[in-house]
Amino acid sequence: MIGRLKGTLIHKQPPWLVIDVHGVGYELEAPMSTFYDLPELGREVSLFTHYAQKEDSVSLYGFLKESERRLFRDVQKVTGIGARIALAVLSGVSVEDFARLVQAGDVTALTRIPGIGKKTAERIVVELRDRASSLGAGATVAGKPGSIATDPLTEALAALQQLGYKPAEAARLVEKVKTEGDDAETLIRKALQSALRT
Repeated sequence: MIGRLKGTLIHKQPPWLVIDVHGVGYELEAPMSTFYDLPELGREVSLFTHYAQKEDSVSLYGFLKESERRLFRDVQKVTGIGARIALAVLSGVSVEDFARLVQAGDVTALTRIPGIGKKTAERIVVELRDRASSLGAGATVAGKPGSIATDPLTEALAALQQLGYKPAEAARLVEKVKTEGDDAETLIRKALQSALRT
């Protein structure tokens, strides 16, 4: 099992990124919290990784912070939650804010995260409340924000759909928050923050 991956960032398009490690390209899925702080393409990056193997597939996930990887793993221990919802959690709220929501038992706020209904939110509160205070700690590998070399609006819509939003809902969220000059990562961040407030 790979615990950490260090190499050159050669591709990023939420939720996917590719890192070249001595000529071998590793494709990883990452939450938007990691994408916000990735360096520019061609720069070196180091990620904490989580390797998942199922009967018919193998997946690799990457995180800039150890606390994000730990939350990704902890959330999947809750009945009914898999990797896609765990990524949506990290894309929609910071580790610290998630811990606060769980400690406060804020089921309503948790249901604003794509893929989490009321019963799942209640299970999260029950099953993770005792661990919530330890979720916020973790080392950060600093990176410089980069940009994705395609249309920001299209990239933002695609990323939101990958996180579980239906196309119409993703379009509504982006339309509500977009301003002139926003890059894809800014649009995604603003849309996710807006979704949590509504």
